This record gives sequence, C-alpha cells and structure tokens, in this order.
Amino acid sequence: MRLGMGIGWRPEIADAVEALPGIDWVEAVAENICTGHLPDSLVRLRERGVTVVPHGVSLGLGGADRPDAGRLADLAARAELLSAPLVTEHIAFVRAGGPRTSSPGLEAGHLLPVPRTRDALDVLCENVRIAQDSLPVPLALENIAALISWPGEELTEGQFLAELVERTNVRLLIDVANLHTNHVNRGEDPATALDELPVEAIAYVHVAGGVEKDGVWHDTHAHPVTAPVLDVLAALRSRVDPPGVLLERDDDFPPAGELAGELDAIRATLDRAAGRATRSAPAVRRAARPVASATPDATRDRLAAAQTGLLSALVAGGPVPQGFDRHRLGVQRRALAAKRAGVVAKVAPELPEILGTDYRDAFLAYAAARPLSGGYRRDALDFAEELLIAGRPADAAARRRLTHWWQDRAGARPPRRTTLFVRAARAALTGR
Repeated sequence: MRLGMGIGWRPEIADAVEALPGIDWVEAVAENICTGHLPDSLVRLRERGVTVVPHGVSLGLGGADRPDAGRLADLAARAELLSAPLVTEHIAFVRAGGPRTSSPGLEAGHLLPVPRTRDALDVLCENVRIAQDSLPVPLALENIAALISWPGEELTEGQFLAELVERTNVRLLIDVANLHTNHVNRGEDPATALDELPVEAIAYVHVAGGVEKDGVWHDTHAHPVTAPVLDVLAALRSRVDPPGVLLERDDDFPPAGELAGELDAIRATLDRAAGRATRSAPAVRRAARPVASATPDATRDRLAAAQTGLLSALVAGGPVPQGFDRHRLGVQRRALAAKRAGVVAKVAPELPEILGTDYRDAFLAYAAARPLSGGYRRDALDFAEELLIAGRPADAAARRRLTHWWQDRAGARPPRRTTLFVRAARAALTGR
C-alpha cells in the first residue's frame, strides 16, 4: 500500500493541513480522537480521500505487563472509525510498578527505551502478538529516541528490530529523526541501523525536528527539520522506496508556508536519493506469524523490576540504578518534569495564568514529590489542591481565583491542612 506524502494532523494546525498542497495522508494521535465525535477537519479530509492513520502513544508494548485490553479496544475502535489501513504504536514502555513489583504504579508521561536484551525482546514479541490479534488492521511499530542507554544490552537497534519482525511479522515505522537522536546521544551509527534492520518491512517513515543543547540532542518535534536528519532520510531512501513519508510537528507550530517549505525539502531529499538507490526491497513476507508459548512470569518479573527501578529514579526520586549514566539520567529526569509542566499548562491554561511566573517553579517542586499517576487533568487538580493546602499563592486575589478554579472542576470545598495529614498517615499505613 502506497501512502505517499503526509503530515501529522494536530488541532492547532488543522486549517493549515487542509490547505497544504500535495498531502496524500495524515496521522492523528489516537488518544486525542474521541470515537463519539470526529473533528470536523478530519471529516473533511476523509471526504477528500485523504487517508487518516491513528498513531498510539499509550499502549506501552515494551512494558513488562501484557497490553491492557481496554487500551487495545480503544485503538481498534479508532482504526475502524477512520477506516484506517493500519495503526501505529511505539517500541517503548510508558509505565511500571504495580502488582508485579508490589510497588505503586508509575506513569512516565513519555516514551522510554526498552532494554535491547533477550528478556525484553521475548516480552515485546508476545505483547505485539497480543496486540495484533486484537486489532482489525495491521500494526506498525516506531523506533524511539532516547537520552539514556541501558547497561548490558545484547543487541543493536537494527538487530533488535530485525528479530522482532522475524518473530512477529509486524511492520515498522522508522523515524529518521530518532535515528539521528540516538546517534548524537548514544553514539549509534544510523547507517549501521539501516543496514541491519529489515527495510522491506517499513510501512512508513517519520521526519521531525529537534535541537542540540550541551551535546545532547532533544527530539522536540517543535523545531525545523535539520540537515543531518534529511541526510538519514536520504540514506534510507537509497536503500528502499518507503510507502509513505510524514512530517511530524507537535509544538511551536510555524506558519503554513514554513510547513510547506519543510515538506518541499523532504520531497527534494527523496528525489535526489532515489537516483542513488542501490537496491530494491523484496516483497514483504506474508507468512503466518510463528506460534510461541507465553513468556514465563520470571522473565516478565525481571523486566518489571528493571523498568520500575529506572522509572522510579526518573519520576519518583528513587536511586539511580546500577550501570546508568547519572548525568544523562539527570538530563532525562529534568526533561520529563519540564514536559509534564508543559502538558499541564496546556490542559489547564488557567493555572499559569493565575500563578504567572511562579507557575513553573511551583509545578516542578510539586512534581518532584508527586509522580504522575492519574493523567494530566488529574495532575492539574492535584497540583492546585497542594497549593491551596499550603495556603498558596500568597496573593489573596490569586488564591481566590485558584480556589474557584479548583471548586469548578473538583466539585467540592477546597482541601484544608488537616487533609494533608490524613492522607500522609493513610499513605504510611498502606504503603501507597
């Protein structure tokens, strides 16, 4: 199936996307689509014959637990609503802890790398097969960018992806910006990864921007696409003609003319590289997926312990697990907190308006002691509640505004200081 040239659809640029020339398809974040009401922009695009692909971010197929049936059903429903030819997700884990480790559940609010070990691959393959059996259309998985590396890895990224495809027949969504990110941050050669991975399994390609700070590449999706990323795209195109290529942009959206210019640069890169193509990809195999036994609980338990230790260090103030680079883990921890503050500011824009320049510091102080657990809207309410318990903000007018905001959404009187002590005592008794 040929997808052609596409762009990530986001509500903030919906009008621009509709007006861009030469757009064959769009990709929409699956969790942002309500099955009861499709955005008018997506309705119009579909009526024009533009394909819409749902792109999931919350399954956590690389996690130690088997995929949640409810999340799979939601993703399947969105695929059917959009008449999508496929759905996509990530090779990542997004949560850890819980019953398997007898510890509180933790949410990353971010895509975190899976260790490239045999244990992790066994778990991932079974999770992918469960997902494939639950979805009405084919599944493609994306390689992610990472700031940190797991100690004791047994496979390169290309080897890990190749064996995943061999064992599950899953398709691949290759993000060339993520290959560049891992080159800067982890010293991994994109050319080696492209040589090792099964390019014939590629469903489509992502191209996105980022920025380098102090020797660390941040895959922001909020900056223009850079020349090194286009170089990786050219290297991929010299090996295979991908069925689709898509420009991703998630924040700091530029004018429509700049988006069109980035799309033109991507097209020009593909055209130039097509003349240097060295080989054609063979047809993707359609053999039945191998039947495999369930992954032993001991394997999942080992992975669960490792991922919980890492996530605890990143979001809950836990110790740095042995073998990790402390500096890089610190960079990742700060990046996760900043991202969390930014998302809460988007879902509850009244909070930075009420708190002004104090918002960021106040939220980061709150987040350092309160891991994300119930989604970002719950996070915003909990943050406001903690401020009110502490008698903040100091300005009485701002405190009244925050109280009214909290009351409108929580439907109760603002919490008092005694609430904090009761909750702390309960947490001490229950271990939660």
